[in-house]
Parts: sequence; structure tokens; C-alpha cells
Amino acid sequence: MPPAATAPAVRAKTRTVTAPEAGRRERRGRARRLLRLWPLGLVALLLAGFFALGGHRHLSLDGLIRNRDVLAATVAAHFLPALAGFALFYVFATAVSIPGLAVMTLAGGFLFGWLAAGIVVVAAATLGATILFLIARTSFGAALADKAGPRLARFAEGFREDAFSYLMFLRLVPIFPFWVVNLAPALAGVPLRIFVVTTALGILPGTFAFTLIGSGLDSVIEAQIAAQPGCLADPACTPSIDPGALVTPKLVAAFAALGLVALIPVAVKAIRRRRARR
Repeated sequence: MPPAATAPAVRAKTRTVTAPEAGRRERRGRARRLLRLWPLGLVALLLAGFFALGGHRHLSLDGLIRNRDVLAATVAAHFLPALAGFALFYVFATAVSIPGLAVMTLAGGFLFGWLAAGIVVVAAATLGATILFLIARTSFGAALADKAGPRLARFAEGFREDAFSYLMFLRLVPIFPFWVVNLAPALAGVPLRIFVVTTALGILPGTFAFTLIGSGLDSVIEAQIAAQPGCLADPACTPSIDPGALVTPKLVAAFAALGLVALIPVAVKAIRRRRARR
């Protein structure tokens, strides 16, 4: 039999990259990185514009009390358009991290009732938080994962492993600002589905607590007017209310208890791991 034919040797072709081509590749890579950052730049621009136009001065409890009659009359005349406008602005405020969401939630309860406002706020806050989450993940997520050291990588991996419990705790117990809890999971690589579910569920108790407080805000204002003699003689008087007085220690304790319940699965898993190592 004739000997088997041997396959011809395949020579690997190597291509030398010239300096000009390397420069073009580097410029294209830099352009792609900058392109990923434009949504974050837009958020920063919108936030700066909001402050430059003085919008932050209206998102205060004093501003709500001062304009409550005008706002209430507008809502009474145009309930559905006002509710839709409130929802859209809440999405915008959450997405660009405008401070004052707690006051907006109180205002929603005051103007639209605790139930309608609570449903709208949960939906709008979840949508706005998701927009910011996606912007952060697109802008920084991949780059941070590539440059993360071993410690940061291990921390992110541990956070992702119990992301549902950790995020539920952070939503139920507002230790950190809302925008921080929107950004951190994106940088840690938390899946979008877990982020959306924990945001919607985690903000439910606090949202409805604040809309309930807001629905009774008128009686609180009247009580403050009666307690301040100068306001009784002046119809234009704006009573001062301490926002901290609206959130009772019992309410804070209830949120803390819910947050600890959310961490039970993490604690159980840690105990099982220790027993398995023995």
C-alpha cells in the first residue's frame, strides 16, 4: 500500500503592526471608551442644570407647605395629567440623582392620596433607578471589572453571590443615599433582574410609609399653625416643620427589623459554610 499522504505544513502567518496602525487602534479604543461615558456626562449635565436653574429650592418641605394650596388646586382640576407629570418628574429625578426624593414622596401622598402616590412612586423610582444602573454599568462596569484587583474582585463576587439579600437590606434600611445603592450594584456586576426586583420590593415599605405621612400632612401643618401664635394672625405664614419629626423612632426601628430579616439567608449560608469546614 502506498504510504499515507502527509498534510502540507501550514506556516503561521504573522503580521507586523506598524506604528501608525497601532496609533489608529489606540485612538479608536479611546473613542469607544469616551462614547460609553456620554450617558453619564448627560446625567451630570442635567443635574448641574437643575441646580443652576434653582430647582432644588422647590424640593423642600417648606416649599411644599408654601405652595400647597396652589398645588392642591391644580391636582383637583387636572388629576390624571398632574399624576402623569409627577411620575415622569420622579423618574427624571431618580435617574439623575436629584436630592429631595423623600419630600417628593411626601408631596405625592399629600396631593394624590397614599395609595395612588405609593404605586406611582414605586414604579417611577424603580424605572429611574434602573436607568441609572444601566448607565453606570455601560460607562464603568466593564472597565472596572478589567482593572479590579483581587480584593475588589473577591468583594464583588461575594456581593453578587448574595446580591438579593444585600440589596434588600440596603433598600429597606436607607443607610446610604438612594443613588449610591443604584450605582454600586452596577459596578459590582449584579444582574439586572435582581436589581429591578429588589428595588421594587425593597422600597415598598418606605414608600407607602412616606405617602401615608404625606396624606396626613395637612393636619400636621394646621397643628403647627396653631402652635405658632404668629401664624394665626398672618394667613401667608409658612409654619416651620422639622422633617425629622415626621419619621418616628418606631418607624426607623421597623425598617431596621425588616432589613435584618433580609440578611437572614446570608447569615444562614455563612453558618453552614463554617460547619462544612469543620
